[in-house]
Amino acid sequence: MNLTEYLAQYPPLLCDPAIPAQLTQFKDRIVQARDAGGKLLLAGNGASASIASHLATDFSKQGGVRATAFNDANLITALGNDCGYENWIAKALDYYADPQDIVILISSSGQSPNVVKAAQHAQELHLYVAAFTGFAQDNPLGAIAETNFWVDSCSYNIVECIHMIWLTAVVDLLTGAPRSE
Repeated sequence: MNLTEYLAQYPPLLCDPAIPAQLTQFKDRIVQARDAGGKLLLAGNGASASIASHLATDFSKQGGVRATAFNDANLITALGNDCGYENWIAKALDYYADPQDIVILISSSGQSPNVVKAAQHAQELHLYVAAFTGFAQDNPLGAIAETNFWVDSCSYNIVECIHMIWLTAVVDLLTGAPRSE
């Protein structure tokens, strides 16, 4: 595959006709949570953790919504050691989640055990779960989440880039317009 063929994969995935309405509904759900005193709790593994961290900052700084990402090394290693790596995000929810919060879980495959268990635990806590997934449409994380933003690709880089664009688009929806700074 050459670069032109590679880049040509993005537009149909990025511009799925269902996505604008889904992103707008998600933005509205975030506004409801914010207005009720809730915040956003974001988590993922690897590059998805980096996306979570970036977006927690953008949602707070630009979007006016309190947000935090579970990616502090001490948090991960302490809870992973005490509870098992597959349970550390779920346990973090016990420490940080409040009833009006939204949990945003990012996983390219939608199959990471720690992220799936976090979604299950978030439901037990009656928290709204939004998933950003890719690969198989019927992935476990997407099946649990109230909203699943799914990218029809098995390429990690394509899935991650589109997740980043969709999430930053929600930040821009919150501000009312794209920001140039």
